[in-house]
Amino acid sequence: MLPSRRIQAVQMPIIPTVAEWIRQTPETISLGQGVVYYGPPPQAIERLSAFFAQPDNHKYKPVYGLPELVDRLAVKLRDENGIDITGGDDGRRIFVSAGGNMAFLNAVLAIADPGDEFILLRPAYFNHEMTVVMANCRAVLVNTDADYQPVLEAIAAAVTSRTRAIVTVSPNNPTGAVYQEGVLRAINALCRDKGIYHIHDEAYEYFTYGDARHFSPCSIAGSEGHTLGLFSMSKSFGMASWRIGYAVIPGRLFDAFRKVQDTNLICPPVISQYAAIGALEAGRPYCLEKRREIEEMRGMLRAGLRAVSDLCVVPPADGAFYYLVRIHTSIPAVTFAERLVREHRVAVIPGEAFGITTGCHLRVGYGALPRDQAAEGFARLVGGINAICSGESR
Repeated sequence: MLPSRRIQAVQMPIIPTVAEWIRQTPETISLGQGVVYYGPPPQAIERLSAFFAQPDNHKYKPVYGLPELVDRLAVKLRDENGIDITGGDDGRRIFVSAGGNMAFLNAVLAIADPGDEFILLRPAYFNHEMTVVMANCRAVLVNTDADYQPVLEAIAAAVTSRTRAIVTVSPNNPTGAVYQEGVLRAINALCRDKGIYHIHDEAYEYFTYGDARHFSPCSIAGSEGHTLGLFSMSKSFGMASWRIGYAVIPGRLFDAFRKVQDTNLICPPVISQYAAIGALEAGRPYCLEKRREIEEMRGMLRAGLRAVSDLCVVPPADGAFYYLVRIHTSIPAVTFAERLVREHRVAVIPGEAFGITTGCHLRVGYGALPRDQAAEGFARLVGGINAICSGESR
């Protein structure tokens, strides 16, 4: 009595594996989790009293989200992303979900049939690849360049008659790369010309540094029929466990999304939607204030890695809160990551999880811990890279 072949074909999530190494190695500092060190703004907590004041809130609510939340999201999207929510089958609509991952699941099930293909850019966010496989579809991984930027020619060459969508993530998980507006416009135009969808994940929209700027493809004029934008409140507002995300979708997909989500979830957690309304009252400034400390830790990590620059390469990463480091070693990334935990008590995520099949790549996160603990983790990482690579060369 075995699980389905479909599920057996899905990769095992690497996070539980790393978590088990950590459990077996007390006092390990994790630089692996993709969360922020801070929690929700006070306005989000204050909104909970309004939830409990209405007994009817313990019943099911609209599958696509509370009208007040949808309205507030429409204002946010207009003011911050340049996206107009016009409604109707020929326009754009908002669909609230239980996190950004569910928004992607809704999208895949809404637009694809078994055997269809989704183009993902390598290194790819592993939950996207897993979702595609779970839907009996095929993930086509297309390599990015040495700086983890999209290569339009390679993407275009991967499009076939079975392609349903090109998926982009910017700011990117796992690389921290921020895609330029011109590149995203070109990918969006390719999707329009080929009659396929452009799905753009914007979970890290508030996390850009220096001169990097975030761009939303849903803001492109004439893109409403083939473009989906996926958003999350988990990172920006420190609400990962509250599970609130949302999607901007073509109006004609609204009923398909409703079928998928009604079956899987019925409606997004109502109490979390109340918290989301409060978080939107705090708005972008709340995240930007907290981001200052993350930016400081980013600089600390980058400075630490310079001490082992002869042992690794750190490509440009102007967004999210990750560096995807290439280690000069013949040791597989999974083995290297396990040794970092067991020998140096610091955890990272190996590159195999993101579809990287050559070399030793490690995703290092710098946003999840308070400054002092993060600094200790960075020191352990640098020391571990030096010790493991030096031991290999002897």
